[in-house]
Amino acid sequence: MLLEEQALAIPALRKAGITVTALTTVYPGINDQHVEKIAERLAELGATTMLLAPFTPRADEPDLPPAPDSARLRDLAGLAAPYIKAGIAAAIPCGQPAGPCKGADAGQPPALPKPSADRPNVAVVSANGMDIDLHLGQAARALIYGPREDGLPCLLSTRSLPAPGGGGARWEKLADAFTDCFALLTSGAGENPRNILSRRGITVLVTNGNVEGTVDVLYGGGKKGKQCRK
Repeated sequence: MLLEEQALAIPALRKAGITVTALTTVYPGINDQHVEKIAERLAELGATTMLLAPFTPRADEPDLPPAPDSARLRDLAGLAAPYIKAGIAAAIPCGQPAGPCKGADAGQPPALPKPSADRPNVAVVSANGMDIDLHLGQAARALIYGPREDGLPCLLSTRSLPAPGGGGARWEKLADAFTDCFALLTSGAGENPRNILSRRGITVLVTNGNVEGTVDVLYGGGKKGKQCRK
């Protein structure tokens, strides 16, 4: 979503009575010096909370900036706090974005799934198009994010999910229709669909974060995600 569209969407969502939480991935040396101004602008638009997620570089991309340390994140949250409620999010998608993911050792988040030539895309279920706020069982369609012709990961299309009912057969049908996706983002999913989709090559990630911020993390963040949002 373009910045201009976000600036229009936040006031519209607030007018509709929807609470807006903005997730900002912090890239040292790229956008960390702008966090205070971003917080001020988000508050002006009507966002209620700002979560700062540390960018985590991949080992195979040594040219990207290092991850910000916790002290730097706390300092940035302090700069944002006069304008908006600020907190620190996990570095990866999980059920509790303000804390560590279950099963992860402190400071050692579990490895994220990665796109491949056969599965370059990510499916996201969202009610408002901005937040990952739908349980998989309630979703009728998914947003499909993936690399455009120029290689930048952006919103490509929407896709219908199989109709409710049918038990495991529904998730097998979903897997059949999403063979180009390596991950699916949702705010909740039962053990059965998680197991079926995992077996079929689709990792289900449970989070309640911002759509584009979380997708950005899955694709490694850094320069590519930053350019796409511009």
